[in-house]
Amino acid sequence: MQIHQLRVKIKKAKRIGRGGKKGNYSGRGIKGQKARAGHKIRPALRDIILKFPKKRGLGNIKRRKNIFEVNLEEIDKKFNQDEVITKEDLRKRGIIKVPQSIKNFQIKILAKGNLSKSLIFKPEFIFSEKALKKIELAGGKVE
Repeated sequence: MQIHQLRVKIKKAKRIGRGGKKGNYSGRGIKGQKARAGHKIRPALRDIILKFPKKRGLGNIKRRKNIFEVNLEEIDKKFNQDEVITKEDLRKRGIIKVPQSIKNFQIKILAKGNLSKSLIFKPEFIFSEKALKKIELAGGKVE
């Protein structure tokens, strides 16, 4: 036997939508998107992506440093006369809640409320101008 004597039946792929003996609808069913020419169903994920709001502009990621704000009225309630205030003291007394995952953070002292005690602040804080004036008026200082 030689290769040209082999009898192999090659079945052609069924081509639907061409009329002929495949019925009235040519194997596509009745109506609907899949029965039309050039049908293409968009993936569901595409619609989900389109629902997200677009953030416009170049470099839309806000790079905010880890700055926590504390008002003078909160410090006045928790500390006694002539105490030295550090970041750890504010954390221990529950004035600020900083997650353990954040290692480098800064605290800004704001001027809301009044300060009735003279307190000593470490220079590790950031102060607003009004807060510095109120601290000096109360007899406190920044070391």
